[in-house]
This record gives sequence, structure tokens and C-alpha cells, in this order.
Amino acid sequence: MAIKVYVVDDSAVVRQALMHLLQGDPDIVLMGSAPNALIAAPVISRTPPDVLLLDIEMPGMDGLTFLRQLMATTPIPTVICSTLSTQGSQVALEALAAGAVAVVAKPRLGLKQYLEDSRRELVQVLKQAARTRPRVVASARTAAHPAPRPAPAGRHGLAVNKPVLIGSSTGGTQAIEAVLMGLPADGPGIAIVLHMPEKFTEMYAQRLDGCCAMRVREARDGDRLERGLVLIAPGGLHLQLRKAGGQYFAVVADGPPVNRHKPSVDVLFRSAAECAGGDALAILLTGMGDDGARGMKLLHGLGARTLAQDEASCVVFGMPMEAIRLGAADQVLALSKMAGAICDFDARG
Repeated sequence: MAIKVYVVDDSAVVRQALMHLLQGDPDIVLMGSAPNALIAAPVISRTPPDVLLLDIEMPGMDGLTFLRQLMATTPIPTVICSTLSTQGSQVALEALAAGAVAVVAKPRLGLKQYLEDSRRELVQVLKQAARTRPRVVASARTAAHPAPRPAPAGRHGLAVNKPVLIGSSTGGTQAIEAVLMGLPADGPGIAIVLHMPEKFTEMYAQRLDGCCAMRVREARDGDRLERGLVLIAPGGLHLQLRKAGGQYFAVVADGPPVNRHKPSVDVLFRSAAECAGGDALAILLTGMGDDGARGMKLLHGLGARTLAQDEASCVVFGMPMEAIRLGAADQVLALSKMAGAICDFDARG
């Protein structure tokens, strides 16, 4: 069945370009477009689209306010179309926290050509979004100021250094935050790959650093994975682990996309299989596609602990489902159980 898409963007050029690009796909039906949320609201109320393609910087009611209102009452799968500016990226992260399922980056210059070049990716994102299950979000919590982090109690920062690896995609911003919020300040070192555009990952890490007990930052080449630290793969680069002197270090480097993604979860998991083997804990959270499933299968075969998020708590039951299908997951858990599972893994040493 065709996917009904509605576009809300204050730029007539953007609306025309998007409508033109999407008209050629037989699986997409364009319901129409609006220059702002006030005009779009009654249309969407009467006939909800399968996917809303929403700008966030608009006059009158901005896209973020509109999204929060929608998600509090009648959730609609929403893809944010945001500029690559610093301000745009920050607000886009707020939109993901408010319930948007994906962000499509757009530049301020060369927009029409950029959209033409990105047509295939945009269509794929919209089709993926149509298969998500957005949930009612009562309110969007903004990141708090970092609370004082107590020194790890009873354990040196380099002790019990068994790496925890997390991979996710669609719906992952909320899922990863939920997991990290449940961990103590001296939790085990964690490396994360989340499919997120370049320029967004640094701000996402800063956001998490402001609301989690563990320190969170975008990974840099050569960073040591240590207790109390979470490293997030930079958008547009791969993250791997290497082992030296009994410790694990981040390798951040360019390379071709793997499973159409850069960073790729499989790249991280395979590197961990080489240097950590059965000492690792690998987790696959909500996400479209199969990135990470084969890497998890490899880790599972080496004796690593492997977990997949269950269907009921996923926004998109894709990556975890594929891992389960391959027999790569030791256990299937609800999102709410993941932090406890990490703590249990850590306690076993």
C-alpha cells in the first residue's frame, strides 16, 4: 500500500523540490504541503498522513512545538528535515527526544542539488519511518545541567575493563538515553554506534553527558575506553576497538559505508570480536535494517554476552530481529531491562 506523506516547510523552494523528488516514487502518495504548522495542523487532524516530513525552523509555531503537540495526543511518524547549522542540529536533537524517528540533514546552500543527490536516501528514510510505531510522549525532557559525578566507589577506573558495545538506529536516540540513565557513574566503559548524521553526534553526546551519571563524549581516535566513560561514534566515521597493554582504545577512521552506514555497528562489533572476543557484551537496540546482526553473531560464537531488544519496546524491530533470526542473541530483553543487564555483566567481572 502506498505511503501518504505530508510536507511542512516554510521555504517554497524546499517544498517544491521535495514534492518533485517524491512524486516519482510509486510507493509514495503526496497528500500536500504547508508553509507552517498552523496551516498543517487542521489538515493532518482530518486526514493523518503515514509520515510527516517536518522543518523545525519556521515562523509562528516552530516545528519542535508542533511535534511535541502531535506526540502528546496523536503520534505520527515524523522525519525532521533540518539544516546543518549548529542551531538547527541542536533543535533537531530536541525533536528526536520529543519523538521524531529520523533526521534528514539539509544544507543552507546548494539545497536543490543536495536533495537531488540524496533522493534515494530520503525515500528510504520515509519508507522506514512509515513502518515505525511512534508512542505518546507526554513531555520532552530537556537535558539537565551535569550533576556532580562521584568518584567510582571501590574500583579503579581501569579495573574490570570488559567492553560494552551498543548499536542502534531508528528510535535509538531515546533508547540509548534510557539505557545510560539507568547506569551508575562508575559503569563499565561503553562504545556506541548510532546511525546519525555528521555534526549531530557531538551534540547528542553533549546532551547525554548533561543528563547521565557516566561521562559521555564523541569518540576520538586513541581514546581509552575506561570505567565511567561512554564513547559515541562520530557521524560519517567508523568506530573500532583495539587492545594494547590490557586496555581498549578507540580507532576512529574514515572508510566506505558498511551495510549502507558510516558509522556501522558491524564494524564496531567485528573489531571487538578480534580484540575482546568472549570478554565483550554486545547489545542491539531498536533500528531499521540488519546492521550489527552478523557482527553480533561473530561475537556470540566467541562466547561474548549478546542481548537484543524485544519487539514490544522497539520503535523499529529490525536490527534486533535480524540478530534473533541468526541465533546471535543470548537473550531478548525489554529496553527497561538493559541497564540492569549491563550492571549484572559488570558485576560478574
